[in-house]
Amino acid sequence: MRKGDLDRCKKLLLDKRRAILEEMGLLGDAHGTTIKEATGDLSHYSYHMADQGTDNMERELAFAHGSKGRRLVYHIDEALRRIEDGTYGKCHGCGKQIQLPRLKAVPHARLCIQCKSDEEEQKTARKKR
Repeated sequence: MRKGDLDRCKKLLLDKRRAILEEMGLLGDAHGTTIKEATGDLSHYSYHMADQGTDNMERELAFAHGSKGRRLVYHIDEALRRIEDGTYGKCHGCGKQIQLPRLKAVPHARLCIQCKSDEEEQKTARKKR
């Protein structure tokens, strides 16, 4: 891979990482230790069951989003590590060079299009069993 392309991919990764971490920072207040703390309610009145259900759903979505964000940051960090050790852009499946358009679309990709497609087909086949 050419140095200019590698630098662009690294910038994409760093920008994406920063954006995810900023977005995750917004989730910090979504999970107090109790419903009252999470919502900021200081009254002693109980919630209606529907309100509690809505609040719980919003908290679960915030946790799920945070978990997905952490997983994506991990994959980005791994891609940055591969840039540093010189293995970035090589498919973990077949060892061939990953096409530049794929790396621009998914800069943390570790599989080429064909290997990723094969992986998805295997997952689908396992689910059907």
